[in-house]
Amino acid sequence: MSPRLSFTALAALLLSACATMPSGPTPSEVRARIAAKIPATVSDREGWATDVQVAFHAQGLTPNVENICATLAVLEQEGGYVADPVVPGLGRIARDELERRANAKLIPDLALDAALRLRSTDGRSYADRIASVRTERELSLVYEDLVGRVPLGARLFDDWNPVQTGGPMQVSIPFAEAHARGYPYPVEHSIRREVFTRRGGLYFGIKHLLDYETPYVRKVHRFADYNAGRYASRNAAFQNAVAVATGRTLALDGDVLEPGAPLDRPGETEAALRMLSNAHGLDARALREALAGANRLDFNDSALYRRVFEIAEARSGKPLPREMIPGIRLESPKITRELTTAWFATRVEGRYRRCLAR
Repeated sequence: MSPRLSFTALAALLLSACATMPSGPTPSEVRARIAAKIPATVSDREGWATDVQVAFHAQGLTPNVENICATLAVLEQEGGYVADPVVPGLGRIARDELERRANAKLIPDLALDAALRLRSTDGRSYADRIASVRTERELSLVYEDLVGRVPLGARLFDDWNPVQTGGPMQVSIPFAEAHARGYPYPVEHSIRREVFTRRGGLYFGIKHLLDYETPYVRKVHRFADYNAGRYASRNAAFQNAVAVATGRTLALDGDVLEPGAPLDRPGETEAALRMLSNAHGLDARALREALAGANRLDFNDSALYRRVFEIAEARSGKPLPREMIPGIRLESPKITRELTTAWFATRVEGRYRRCLAR
C-alpha cells in the first residue's frame, strides 16, 4: 500500500471512529437519571424529571449527578415538589400588608375597606378574594387585578406587585424577568405568571442556582448564594477580610455596596475600604466602580480584592477563607420563626447529600 493510500485509509478509520463515539446521554436517559433521584413518594416523577431535563438542555447545563441533586435539593426545600405551594395564613398576611401600606401612606381605614368591598374581575369582592388566597400565585393575581383596576390599589403599591418570589423553587420574579431570553416555552400572559408554573419555576430556579460559575469548593456556598444572591458567599469572605484589615466590625452579609447609597454616604463596607485608600490607591469613585464588580466572578482577580486579602492576612498572620456563608437573618411576612441563610444552606446541603446517596 502506498503512503498516500495508507494516510487516506487511516483518516477514514479515524472519521469512522469519531462518528461512532458517544455524544452524551439522550434526553430520555437524562430524564430517567433525574427521575431516579426524585423520592418515590413524589407524584408525577416523570413530569418533574421532564421539566428539569428541558431546563438543563435549554441552558446548556451538564446533567451530572451533582447538578441534578443540587436542583432537587433546593426544589425539595423550597416547594416540596409542589408547583405553587400553599402558604399558611396567607390571606391574613396579605390583609396585614395592605393595612400597613395604607397606614404608611396616610390612607384612612374606611377608604381601604371601601376599596376592598368593590367587585373584582371574578365577581367576588377584593376582600373576599384576599381572605381566601392560599398560594402566592393566587395572591399575585389579586394584586394584579387590584393595581390595574382600582385607583387606590395603584396608590397603595405604586404600580408594583409585592409578590416577588414564587413557584416550586421560590425564585425571584425580578430575576426571572431579567433572564427571560432563551425561555423554551410559549409565555402565557407574562413571565411573572410563568414563574408560578412547574415548568417556569424550575427553569428560572435552575438558572438562578446553576447558570453561573463560582470559585467555591463546597456546594453549601452555592446554596447560600441561592438564598442571599449570586457571589454572596465570596463577598461575605471579602467583607471579613476588610474587617480584619481595618479593625472594624462589619456585617458579613455579602452586600459590599449598599443599594442606592450616595457617594458621600457610603455603606459600612465601602466606608471601611476608604480607610485603606493609601494601600489600594483608589479614590471614592474608583472604589465604588471596583466594588460594582462584586456581582461577577472576575472580582476575584481584581487588584482591590487581592490587595485587601494581602493586608488582612499580613495582619492576622494566617490565611483567611475565600468563601463564608453570609450572616443574614431571613425576614418575610411568611416566616414565623427565626431563620438564617446558614440554616437554609445547611438544610439544602443535607438534602443534597441524601440525594447523592439515593
